[in-house]
Amino acid sequence: MESLIYLKALLLGIIEGLTEFLPISSTGHLIIAADVLNFNGNREKTFEISIQLGAILAVCWHYRARLIALTHTSPSAQAARNLNFIFNLCIAFLPAAVLGLVFHGFIKEYLFTPSNVAIALIVGGVIILLIEQRRYTPRINSVDDMCWKTALKIGLCQAVSLIPGTSRSGATIMGGLLFGLSRQTATEFSFFLAIPTMFAATLYDLYKSWHLLSSHDIGLIAVGFAAAFATALLTVKALLAFIAHHSFRVFAWYRIGFGLLVLFYFW
Repeated sequence: MESLIYLKALLLGIIEGLTEFLPISSTGHLIIAADVLNFNGNREKTFEISIQLGAILAVCWHYRARLIALTHTSPSAQAARNLNFIFNLCIAFLPAAVLGLVFHGFIKEYLFTPSNVAIALIVGGVIILLIEQRRYTPRINSVDDMCWKTALKIGLCQAVSLIPGTSRSGATIMGGLLFGLSRQTATEFSFFLAIPTMFAATLYDLYKSWHLLSSHDIGLIAVGFAAAFATALLTVKALLAFIAHHSFRVFAWYRIGFGLLVLFYFW
């Protein structure tokens, strides 16, 4: 029985790492996987939130050189671009942060259900297909070239992803494409925006739910954390290579098919 619970933690960690940065909703996949694995309850939800730190640290590691460079603020043209980029991240972070604080309890209590996730997966898949049908010429080919208005618009898109099953990365990447970013730029900005967003959301949830955990959960969290870190690191590299030559349509069809399968399964 003890080994079984650790196996569940390992599987959930792998699912978190594989899905966190793809536009297919990691939260949605975790809700469904946890239900199938009979890994339900408030304590288990807190575990699922905590292992997100493993995934976000993978992004920090992948972009470690750029993150270190952002701390260089000596007078120069690059320092000015760094400050502008940090300001844009702050602007984009605010909508989800404010709405998340206001509606955190409601979302966790009422929207974390397989049926809601399935509907959000399908609707999101259709939206991706509609966006990908447009013909557009990117206006912004670097995260350094963004203005605060574009960052705010992407931040508003991210706020929609508070609905489980929507996908934070899907909302921000598709929002970026709508507002003139190239695929590479939209994806990279989504990755960078994930850092403050997921750190804030995870630490806030752990603060609110810390009393549900005990010393016995440290091993489970460690297993899930390590699995999420390793798989997320591989996923980030794979996604960046994939989008260089492909659209996001394959993820849209996956969302629709998986959403229909979930509806059928729980029906």
